[in-house]
Amino acid sequence: MGRGPLRSSRGSSSRRSTSAWTLVVGMLLMLSVVILVLLFLGTFSIPDSEDSPGLHAAVARRLGGGDGLGQRGEQWTEVISWEPRAFVYHNFLSKEECEHLINLAKPYMQKSTVVDSSTGKSTDSRVRTSSGMFLRRGQDKVIQAIEKRIADFTFIPVEHGEGLQVLHYEVGQKYEPHFDYFLDKFNTKNGGQRIATVLMYLSDVEEGGETIFPASKMNSSSLSYYSELSECAKKGLAVKPKRGDALLFWSMRPDATLDPSSLHGGCPVIQGNKWSSTKWMHLNEYRA
Repeated sequence: MGRGPLRSSRGSSSRRSTSAWTLVVGMLLMLSVVILVLLFLGTFSIPDSEDSPGLHAAVARRLGGGDGLGQRGEQWTEVISWEPRAFVYHNFLSKEECEHLINLAKPYMQKSTVVDSSTGKSTDSRVRTSSGMFLRRGQDKVIQAIEKRIADFTFIPVEHGEGLQVLHYEVGQKYEPHFDYFLDKFNTKNGGQRIATVLMYLSDVEEGGETIFPASKMNSSSLSYYSELSECAKKGLAVKPKRGDALLFWSMRPDATLDPSSLHGGCPVIQGNKWSSTKWMHLNEYRA
């Protein structure tokens, strides 16, 4: 009788040990599944290394690195302002995509114009001294990939966008503060009101050329690169041009009213050259 309880105790201990191992293995499996899901959603990341090229390529494809032209750097979105609503998507374009847009536009650059609010026609103006040209929407596969990327970023269909405009600013050239939305009925006949703008920087600028929001509720004094800004850029909230970055700002508030804090301009280039590309997006489908 004295030996029975001992055998029972050993059997019970063995069963508890087996149950514990089963629980540990189950938890490890569940943790592995959670990590894989987070990797897929982009919430969790593993540092890149030479030993994991396959994983890096998979993550790059999910982020859009597998489309377009060339390889983009690390991508992340930065909130610049809530009044106006403005965000910078870092490394939105690759170096090769920037060069592709510049090379397409270079042979056709002309003095930039502004839209006449009464006729809808382009007209010369001293407030805009750059040169520029329009590329056709969907003109080639690279542009199609960029336009798809813009649609994914803004949640605005490709069909609601105008063709890409490529702009070139030399030393001293600028664009005085203005609105991208229209205050007349003529210019809203095609596609309705302009609701948002994506401004892509195709080159770095040695000095000047910042995009400024003079009516923003914030100013540039809180920025880490404040000391690098031109005097023009210190008169409001400014974004410094960086090749490959894309600035998204909204001309309309979430309640569909026009946002006067979206007033913006291009500071004069002090040293170097500034290349950029603009995509304007409308409330409805735009007949390009």
